[in-house]
Amino acid sequence: MNAILNHRSIRKFKSDPIDEGLLNDILNAGTRASTTGNMQVYSIIVTKSPEVKQQLMPCHFNQDMVMQAPVVLTFCADFNRFNKWCLQRNAIPGYDNFLSFFTAAIDALLVAQNVCIAAEMNGLGICYLGTTTYTAAKIIEVLKIPKGVVPVTTVVVGYPDEWPDLTDRLPLASVIHQEIYQDYSSGDIDQIYAAKEALLSTQKLLEENKKETLAQIFTDNRYTKKDNLAFSVGLLKVLAEQGFMNNEE
Repeated sequence: MNAILNHRSIRKFKSDPIDEGLLNDILNAGTRASTTGNMQVYSIIVTKSPEVKQQLMPCHFNQDMVMQAPVVLTFCADFNRFNKWCLQRNAIPGYDNFLSFFTAAIDALLVAQNVCIAAEMNGLGICYLGTTTYTAAKIIEVLKIPKGVVPVTTVVVGYPDEWPDLTDRLPLASVIHQEIYQDYSSGDIDQIYAAKEALLSTQKLLEENKKETLAQIFTDNRYTKKDNLAFSVGLLKVLAEQGFMNNEE
């Protein structure tokens, strides 16, 4: 439990390599995650080569941790392997649709979280890279990913060279709904976000970005409508090219 409650994103890593046996134990823990129908429709691409990591750098907005961390893990929604098994066993797969991608993406993310917990329990640090779906097409090219496979998240893993403060989280009551969904009143919203908005770090962000509210930093700076639409179009194109958009009966 402590490993989970003490989770923090590590962005600076020591150059120490990860023992191969330990890495395999961590990856094996990942495969014990829940999976739809016990199909395990995911793959994990383990990248250690500086040359390949260098190619991945632009895909992750040139963040230094991609090169610093000894291991970069790319988690993929993968029906390629399962489809081939079906065809070789006289079964006709029907997994070229969005639902199948979503199923495989859930599988991949469950595995990723298991891997992260196992890594942290063994003294390693991790950081999720949300850039994966933004640049999926380029990652597919760099990692030579075949049709039927789509990268959904990336995790860098290594020994921490920093120990940042824990990131704030919303109160538990703000994300829990008993029995049925209870929609939020304006008063609820004010109460839920009050502590986050009062943080000194928030005040600093407001000053740096010359914004009135923290919400504006998200909508105007970090995750803009323009960027969201552009990345959505790109991801939908990738899903079509990788064989997941046959959605006609």
